[in-house]
Amino acid sequence: MSTTRLAPHLAYRAKRHREVVTPEGIALPFTVASRSSRAGALLLDFVIMTVIGIIVTLVLIWMGAGLLGDGEDGSELGAAAEFVVVLWILFWFVLWNGYFMVLEMGPRGATFGKRAAGIRVASRDGGRLTPEAVIARNLLRDIELFTPLILMMIAPTGEAGLAGFAAMAWFLTFMLFPFFNKDAMRAGDLIAGTWVVEAPRTKLDHALSTEGAAKQGSSILTGAEYKFGDEELAVYGEYELQTLERVLRDGRPEALASVHEAICRKIGWNPGAGDERAFLEAFYSQLRARLEGNMRFGVRKKDKFDASG
Repeated sequence: MSTTRLAPHLAYRAKRHREVVTPEGIALPFTVASRSSRAGALLLDFVIMTVIGIIVTLVLIWMGAGLLGDGEDGSELGAAAEFVVVLWILFWFVLWNGYFMVLEMGPRGATFGKRAAGIRVASRDGGRLTPEAVIARNLLRDIELFTPLILMMIAPTGEAGLAGFAAMAWFLTFMLFPFFNKDAMRAGDLIAGTWVVEAPRTKLDHALSTEGAAKQGSSILTGAEYKFGDEELAVYGEYELQTLERVLRDGRPEALASVHEAICRKIGWNPGAGDERAFLEAFYSQLRARLEGNMRFGVRKKDKFDASG
């Protein structure tokens, strides 16, 4: 009996493959992001934040110098300098906490560093990534990263005594938590119900079949015409479009059949089995065109629960 052995990099990728069943009963494939890609993304984000911080700090210094040069009253100069310092502190607080939260709450679920690394934050139950989950995972970053780093610098000096070493060991547990589980989750991910997964960079246009319903408007397999009305397309939003895009990229027959059944049940169609991909390609292209058209007029529909689109 012969067995097929995968190349090391393919075997490692296969170990990171997961399948999640969404609340709608759709099986979605995910590939957990590697620890190295997450570390690289975090480092890049820190570089971006540092550059932004340096630029804003120089601007505030320039403003402070202008105030000092124009002022005559010592008390007014002191108040102006304090105001600039307060602005600087508030800026760093907003940058440190807001950078990750705002970007990860966006439609891509990723910071600039994560986008460059081809990864994103996703909900572990396959549902939509909620603001609450993003806030929860990011509030723990200080405990997971900076507290251990500070203690690692203080403990060896002996100033904190044995308590310093004990605290360092305790917080290092949080810092090294991604190495203790197969999904490379941070403690923040565990609490928030999230994980970081790969986000394919290939455009869907290349993944769609060139002769399929997305191009011709009909299936070459059955000849069926797949034209959807506005009411049928209005039931879904951007989140469902992204989910369908992920399923089409992966191309797994069982996932295509599951999503096909869910959409048909939702919009009241009964086209039968055997032509699932052509149906989904047509639905995807027409749903995307509708959402993009609405966005030009400032109307966005985030998901099927959003009544604004």
